[in-house]
Amino acid sequence: MKSLCVVLAAFSLLGGALAQSGAVLYQQNCAFCHGEKGLGRTGAFPPLVEHAPTLVQNNEGRSYVAQLLLYGLQGELVVKGQRYNGVMAPFSHLKDEELAAILNYVLTAWGNDKLLPQGFKPFTAADFTPLRSTRLTPAQVMAQRIRLGLR
Repeated sequence: MKSLCVVLAAFSLLGGALAQSGAVLYQQNCAFCHGEKGLGRTGAFPPLVEHAPTLVQNNEGRSYVAQLLLYGLQGELVVKGQRYNGVMAPFSHLKDEELAAILNYVLTAWGNDKLLPQGFKPFTAADFTPLRSTRLTPAQVMAQRIRLGLR
């Protein structure tokens, strides 16, 4: 019984470390463009606050967001009535676990967790692994965004 408690405590600490790594990875890879608090940069990079959860309302949206992180984005988009025309670099150099940690952080930070669909399941490395063989360009990711009506 004592060893079971130790194992459960270790998993609890590991879960906290993974959540923290999402925040750290966000600051290292995303904050320069999207801001430390996810508010974006006017005209160039959209806010993630109150916007990121709207992108994962269904399976197609989940796939799109994973591809967005892997392959980047290029083209004009409108978020909350504001036009943005920056280029998001691909982050395919990061490990699948790191991409999942960043995305889960973004989707639960700044009050975004309250806007997630009921029954939302956090991203895992398994969500990214099969998408790596697709090899999309940032413009193709934008075309997918438009097709899904997310523009």
